[in-house]
Parts: sequence; C-alpha cells; structure tokens
Amino acid sequence: MQYDSAIESDYTSTRNPKTAETFDLSLFFATILLIACGLISIYSATFYTGLGEFFNKQLQYASVGLICMVVVAYLPERWLFNLSYIGFIVGLVLLAAVLTPLGKEVYGSRSWIALGTFTFQPAELVKFATIAAVARYLSQKGTDISTVRDAGITLLMFGLPIALIMAQPDFGSASVFIALSVGMALWAGLDLYFLFIIVGAPAIAISAFWGQNAFYVCAGILSAFAISFRRGIIVTIIGIAVLVGAGFSSGYVYGIMKPHQKARIQTFLNPDSDPKGRGYNVIQSILAVGSGGFTGKGFLQGTQTQLRYIPKQWTDFIFCVPTEEFGFIGGVIILFFMGTIIYRCVDTATTATSRFGSLLSFGVATMFFYHVLVNVGMAIGWFPVMGIPLPFMSAGGTSLVINMVMIGAVLNVHRQKALRRKGV
Repeated sequence: MQYDSAIESDYTSTRNPKTAETFDLSLFFATILLIACGLISIYSATFYTGLGEFFNKQLQYASVGLICMVVVAYLPERWLFNLSYIGFIVGLVLLAAVLTPLGKEVYGSRSWIALGTFTFQPAELVKFATIAAVARYLSQKGTDISTVRDAGITLLMFGLPIALIMAQPDFGSASVFIALSVGMALWAGLDLYFLFIIVGAPAIAISAFWGQNAFYVCAGILSAFAISFRRGIIVTIIGIAVLVGAGFSSGYVYGIMKPHQKARIQTFLNPDSDPKGRGYNVIQSILAVGSGGFTGKGFLQGTQTQLRYIPKQWTDFIFCVPTEEFGFIGGVIILFFMGTIIYRCVDTATTATSRFGSLLSFGVATMFFYHVLVNVGMAIGWFPVMGIPLPFMSAGGTSLVINMVMIGAVLNVHRQKALRRKGV
C-alpha cells in the first residue's frame, strides 16, 4: 500500500510555523514531569538499600528516551507508516528469540534477552510495533474491521504476540495485547456485538476463578446480553459458545500456570489467607497507600518504603512511594499527569487528519490507560499482581524508552494535524 500522498505536502512547503503552534506542549511536559516524579520515587525507594544504580540507570535511559522521543516527533509520518510492518516482524522474531538460549528467566518468566551485560524485554517493543502495524492495516483503503476477513486478520496480528508471550509465560504482558485489541477494534468501528464478545470472554473466564456459582451467574447474564443484540441465531449461538468456552478454558489456563502465578491469583482472591507469605506484598502495599493520609509522611520518611516492607518497591509497586510520602495529594498529582497524557493522546486520535495517525494515537492511549488501571489497582488490592509497570514511573529502561518513543509518535501525529490545518 502507498502512503497517502497528501501528507507529502507537509514536507514540500516553504512555510515554517512556530514550534509552539505544532508541538503538543501539554503532552510533552506532562510526560517529562511524570518521569521526574518517577525518578524521585525510585531515588526514595532505593535510598537506604545501596541500590542507587537503579536511579542512575533510570536517569540514563530517560536521557536516551528524550532524544528518541524528539527524533520520532519530527520524523516524516510516512516513515512511521512504512516501517510499521518491518517493526512488527522484527518484534515477533525477538519474542521468538526469548525462547532460545538468548532468553533470560526473571521471576519465573523467560521474558528477557541477554546480550552480555545488556538485557531488554522484547514485549515492550512489540507493544508499540503491534499498535503501529494494526494501525497501518486498518487504515488501508477498502479495509473494514466489521468484515470477517479484516476482523480475523486484525485479531491474528494481536494473537501472534500473545501466543509467543504466553509461551514465556508472561500473562501480564499478554493481557496488555488483549486490552489493545479491544481498544483499537472499538476505535476502528468494530460491530458492538463482536466487541461485546471480545470483552465478555475474559470477564467470564475471570469469574470462573471465584467458583462455579459465579461462573454460572456471569454466563447467564452475558448470554442474555448476547441475545439482546438480536443478531442471527447462528451468530448468537457462536457468540454464546465463545463466552461459555472461555469460562471452561480458565481451568486449563490455570493448570499451565507456574506456582508463583497461581499464588498471585489466590492472593488476589483472598490476600488475608497468607498475610506473611503470598499476601504480604499486597497487604503492605495497601498499608503504604493508606498510611500516607492527605499530605503524606514527607520525602524519604515513608516507613513502608524506607524500612523495605515492600520488596523491590521501585518496580511494580512504585505507586506506593508517592502516596505514602506525599499522601493523597501525591497520588492525585501522579494520576493527573497520567490522565493528561491519556487525554492528549485521545484528543490527538479524535482530531487526527489521517486514519493511521488516529488509530496509532488511540492505541497508545489504550495501552497507557490499561497499564495505569492495572498497576494502581494492584497497589490498592483491586487487581491481582500481574507484573505490569506504571508508565514513566517504574524502574525499567526498555519500558521507559519505548513509552517515550510512543509519546514521540503521538507528538508526530499532532504535528501533522497542526501543519495541515495551517495549510502547510
């Protein structure tokens, strides 16, 4: 497919609008300020541990990410479009490489590639690569996600990375792709009935973990909703079969989980059942968030943080640090910056002048929203511990750089929109 030739005019004009008129400063500064909050939190979480290298590495990766973000923001948008399929294929190859001797197992999941002292997590790269590739496919002329062919190809593009990630296994990262498939399919105009089935399947699978009664109730309610769409009898039967099948399959999925992953689900269902073992992290996290009160205990004064009641708090449970040390106000500030980022991504998707840019921006917004929802939910006991980092906050070089690249891509889409509106 050829890229929309109208975009080429953006690069042939002699007019040169001011940067402030084409650059989304709100998105840029919200990102920078959130990264600063993350650095402060990582510094505090590692202050008395002798693990200051986490802060130093995060600062270095933030510097690299800043350069990458600005470069991507000013690339010709057609480059993002043309490279999307290549990036997707490379990402799949890297995911497959994780399963070879190049892969490195961390916390029970073989999710990393180790090249000497340098390690990175391919799943983070593949998130953006998949968003871009799906955005390209769905922006092609004649593509209609409401058709079986295009919906099937789209689901296959999400299914391939999910299958490779499940083989590691990394259920947290796999769930991100499920959320992306729902968000991007909705934005692309997927029929609400099919979207309902996609969302309902994991919901009924989760209900099965609470027991047979919960499963039967959920299956009955969702089946009734499926019938209310008034689709053809065959389509309705297939939809209900998918929903019920997802519930029965949860037992198989649970069976192939590793012990620590089963423990996370059991802890989520009943964290008080083993307060000194499986439920320890969640209970301590809830205590940390709640003990901060309205204004917090002060920088470097958080007892849960500084006394290391929460192991490795600079990663998955980083949200506990600002909420304990700066209280409710600190938590609101973090969520405000993250909310601003998501809002600016959605706004860019809404007003983008190309379908590719619109789908790309909304995919990025969906990913950030899901990460924040699950990570904060983990910290307050609303979601099971899934190993999903808080964007721009949790320590992790691969995640930080790729997240900043995604912000650069949204800045790029916003810039193209501004240029076209000015007739440049």
